Formats: sequence, C-alpha cells, structure tokens
Amino acid sequence: MSKTVQDLVSGTAGGIAQVLVGQPFDIVKVRMQTAPKGTYRSMFDCAGGILKNEGSLAFYKGTLTPLLGIGVCVSIQFGVMEYSKRLFARRNLQDGIGGPHGILLTDSQLLASGVFAGLANGVVSGPVEHIRIRLQTQSATKPQYAGPWDAIKKIYAQRGIAGIYKGQAVTLLREASGYAAYFWAYEKLVQREMATKHIRRDEISPGKAVLFGAGAGYVLWAVIYPIDMIKSRMQTDGFSPADGQKYTSTLDCVRKVWRAEGAGAFVRGLGPTLIRSPFANGATFLGFEMAQRLLHKILHEESPAAL
Repeated sequence: MSKTVQDLVSGTAGGIAQVLVGQPFDIVKVRMQTAPKGTYRSMFDCAGGILKNEGSLAFYKGTLTPLLGIGVCVSIQFGVMEYSKRLFARRNLQDGIGGPHGILLTDSQLLASGVFAGLANGVVSGPVEHIRIRLQTQSATKPQYAGPWDAIKKIYAQRGIAGIYKGQAVTLLREASGYAAYFWAYEKLVQREMATKHIRRDEISPGKAVLFGAGAGYVLWAVIYPIDMIKSRMQTDGFSPADGQKYTSTLDCVRKVWRAEGAGAFVRGLGPTLIRSPFANGATFLGFEMAQRLLHKILHEESPAAL
C-alpha cells in the first residue's frame, strides 16, 4: 500500500468519525443559518423544535450523504495535505533545512498545503453539502426529496450540473481559507509537541490528538463561519419554484443579508457550531492518526521492506 493510499484510507476513517459525532449539531446550525430572522430564540429552541416535531432521528436527517461524501472529502483533504507536506519536506531536506518528520516545515508551506487540500476537497464537498442542506431544511410534513439520490436526480433534471454545484464559488473560498488555517493550526501544535518532548508523531498520545484537533476546529470556524453562512443561504436559495430566487450572486447575497438582517445574521447558528467543533474535529484527527498507526503496524508486520 502506497503512502498516499494509506493517507486516503486514514482520512476516510477520520471523516466517518466526524459525521457520526457532529451531524446532530450540524443540522441545528443549518436550520438556524437558513431560517428567517426570529424563527428560533436560541439553539436550544431550534433543537427542541426538531425533537418535538420531527423526532430524535431527525438529527441524523441527510446523514447518508455526508457519511459517504464527507468520508470522501476528509480522505481527499488528508491525502492532498500529507502529499503536499511530503513534497515540501523533501525540498527542505535537499536545502538542508528539513527533518525526517517534517518538523521544520514553514508556516507558508503548511498554509499552502492546507489551501491545496481545501481546493481539492471543495470539488466534492460543494455538491455533497448542497444535497445535505437541501435534505436538512426541507419540510418534515411535505418533503420535496425522498432522499439524497432523489434530490440529486431532481436538481439535475431542473438545473443540470450547475444546479448540483450551486454555491460552488463561495464553497471554494471557504475551503481554501478554512483548511489553510485548520491544518496549519493542527500541524503547529503537533510539531510543537514533537519538538518539545523529542518524540515521533506516532508517540503523541490519542488525548493530545483530540485536543489539537479541537483547537484546530475552533481556528477553522473562526475563519470561515460568515462564509459558511453565505454558502448555506446560496445553496438553499430557490428551494422550490414557489420560493423564487432571492440572490443573483454571492456578493448579492452578502449585501441583501446585511441590509435585511444586519451583522448578527453572519454569526447566527454559531453556538451549536462551537459546541460541535471540538467533538467533531477531535474525532476527525483521532480517527486519522489512529488509522495511520494501525495501517503502519499492519504493513510493517506484513512487509517491513515496503516501509
């Protein structure tokens, strides 16, 4: 198994862990982001309404799409991130400033790797999140879509591939900026731990992986939350022919939301996101790191020469 394939498999494990832990919080976030101002008094009001009107399983509405899609997305993120890190590390070694574990990767190299990971991820995450948001925000009594595949077919029939990739420009902006910050924060924490304690990456405790992932998650959302809100608005705009289309572009969406709802609209739903973030992102990096160690052990035992 090549190192890239190992990274992709480990990333998938991280993505599945992220979805299972974070999905209930995510649906509350999306409902609050896309509902008209004043619909919910707080995240607890929103969550209580979902539980009362739709039942506990509603918190996992649309989970099939992210379980498959986010697994692929996180796989891509980590695959591209790790590949970029190795390229930069090799260059640093050739220049005499690197280290065997990439400890001396510069801030700009880490940020660039995160941008590459985010852009690659955005090609898949855009449509995946579009379909998930459609399912999460549709009426519980008169749903427009029977499931993710039904949503894909109907949206494609109405608007073609452009409909599937609705909101893609703002998605790419979010992914590039967010994952640059996300992976930079995690890697700096990991590198600091390795340098301070003189240990290898695989000697970092699982608890620290969770803690570093949680910290990176907060950095991620501090950078992207307003962008994410606009993305959600763009992707739910024109939900049905009766609703009409409110926004002609991303900038038009920003202007209209600002004028109609003020600055507060750009952080609406932040509460459940901040609660969700440490659990979901901690689980993501824990899943990735533990899968990496397991695969390394299996491959090492089966074929030491392959490593």
